[in-house]
Amino acid sequence: MPRLACGLEYDGACFSGWQRQHHAPSVQDAVENALSAVADHPIRTAVAGRTDAGVHAAGQVIHFDTDADRPLHAWQRGAGAHLPPSVSVSWVQEVADDFHARYSAIRRHYRYIILQRSSASAGLLASRVTRVPKTLDTERMHQAVQALLGEHDFTSFRAAECQARHPRRTLYRLNVTAHGPFVHLDVEADGFLHHMVRILAGSLMEVGHGERPPEWLAELLEMRDRTAGGITAPPDGLYLMRVNYPRECGIPPPLWTPDYSQTAS
Repeated sequence: MPRLACGLEYDGACFSGWQRQHHAPSVQDAVENALSAVADHPIRTAVAGRTDAGVHAAGQVIHFDTDADRPLHAWQRGAGAHLPPSVSVSWVQEVADDFHARYSAIRRHYRYIILQRSSASAGLLASRVTRVPKTLDTERMHQAVQALLGEHDFTSFRAAECQARHPRRTLYRLNVTAHGPFVHLDVEADGFLHHMVRILAGSLMEVGHGERPPEWLAELLEMRDRTAGGITAPPDGLYLMRVNYPRECGIPPPLWTPDYSQTAS
């Protein structure tokens, strides 16, 4: 039975998250229903990262097994014909039987987008950014996050309901950059704990507003106490940008590549 991998983009505002829910629409339901219509048999998928309600994706990856004989372009176009406008299949690729969208991944990259503006955003940006009414000091924020690079116990940035077996993660890159009225927090790691990026973003906004010194994030890391940290920022500004795999997996290069040469400005 062949194994196929797919790249997905979606607007998370329309869903209760990736995972199938009994009470609300999920991205998983929409994708599996569309693929099942193409295969003419039930399809079940595995996903690289189970995004929460309201979280978006530009580079999500899934895999599934099927005995349906279809050209790759038929999977992409056929699924697209059965998906809502808020979900898109960006590519389809046959992979080895031992490939796993989640367990074969070696790095994941999230971006959190903040809009600095006193007035509320119109429908164009609603549910796609997190707005703050006051200007943030991105240099202070960028300075603060550098203390988190490397492998650490991230208990202070872990939701109480997190089901991960342990709180240790390795953060490879952390950038805070200003782009006009927008602030981007780019985080690349081997994996993330539940709400980890949102808690990091909430804590960083306190630093950016001058409510906490840049050294506070390093202190939080050492405390290993979630109650000592900042708020969990809203999901609206969070995007799963890309998932990286070893070259031998044969996964297409990410459609989006971050520019880490930029620094806070």
